[in-house]
Amino acid sequence: MSLQSTDPIADLLTRIRNAVMVGKNEIRVPSSKLKVTIAKELVKAKYLSDVKVEGAKPRDILVVTINKPGENSNITEITRMSSPGRRVYVAGSDIPRYKSGRGMILISTSKGIMPGHVAYKQNIGGELLLKVY
Repeated sequence: MSLQSTDPIADLLTRIRNAVMVGKNEIRVPSSKLKVTIAKELVKAKYLSDVKVEGAKPRDILVVTINKPGENSNITEITRMSSPGRRVYVAGSDIPRYKSGRGMILISTSKGIMPGHVAYKQNIGGELLLKVY
């Protein structure tokens, strides 16, 4: 198994999407600061249940709990918006709403990764990372 991915965010989202489709409660992925931050933002928004980082060699492992056993997942759709080959940037006033505000967009800004509605209120633009519903 290779630990290197061309787009680690897309790899994380694909693993979450696949786990939701087959009914798994937990996934394990190679950890990075960016993945941990994204997962914690999804926990804050109640799309994921829990996030932990386990120490391991050669790299730490990110353990993402999607939902508690016996519960349905809160994620219906999770999609990468910007990719390494096609970056998507928006100004603070042009941040889109997803599913009429019922969904969430994560944006990488100069102040860190934050939900789209927070970046819109602060009028901070950046790179559109993902959308989740």
